Amino acid sequence: MSSGMKPAELTTALKLCHLFAHLPADNLQQLTALASLRHFDRGRVLFSEGEPAVGFYVVASGRVKIYKLSAEGKERILHIVHSGDTFAEAAIFGDGQYPAFAETLSSCTLVYLPARDFLTLLREQSNIAIGIIGGLSRFLRQFAAQIEELTFKDVPARLAGYLLKLHAERDGSYLLPVSKSQLASTLGTVSETLSRSLRRLVDEELIKVEGKRIEILDRELLEDMARQEA
Repeated sequence: MSSGMKPAELTTALKLCHLFAHLPADNLQQLTALASLRHFDRGRVLFSEGEPAVGFYVVASGRVKIYKLSAEGKERILHIVHSGDTFAEAAIFGDGQYPAFAETLSSCTLVYLPARDFLTLLREQSNIAIGIIGGLSRFLRQFAAQIEELTFKDVPARLAGYLLKLHAERDGSYLLPVSKSQLASTLGTVSETLSRSLRRLVDEELIKVEGKRIEILDRELLEDMARQEA
């Protein structure tokens, strides 16, 4: 899984990460000394809920889903992690266990940072610690927003908000980065309800759907729908 990636390339991958983008060169070099690059095929479970949190990851390329399983084995996707993002960094604090599962949604290149060495570096370098605090704060805000949407908004409003967020990150039409069943899980619903919500947005001429390709036709009305509460 590990590769012979050159230190300069590892540093570049870390610098593209939101947590570390503003760190000075010497801090990035210190992180590079700890890091290793790992390649995974699609469908690889990286860790399971309850396992010891021995490290965390930066996504250099590809997509990873973070999810939990119910007692009946039903999957609930918490979020999808994309290039430039980190995951499992919160797990290396507290009780030191992974709170969910992580699985690759595509072929992935990940930068791995071991927990013990990273925590030692945090104690020595306050700049890195401050960056991590900022990253964890963003993580908490994302979850707070997700809980608010699940509590106060119906599925069409959640779907509209999701499509608008994707559109902001891309130009023109775009492909959904996940399957429709995975999208349903992300939005806290089932595939049948998601299909009806997509059909509603199409019928109201807010979006155009061709397979997994989405085109926003009326951004203003889609924004109005995303703000509606159930």
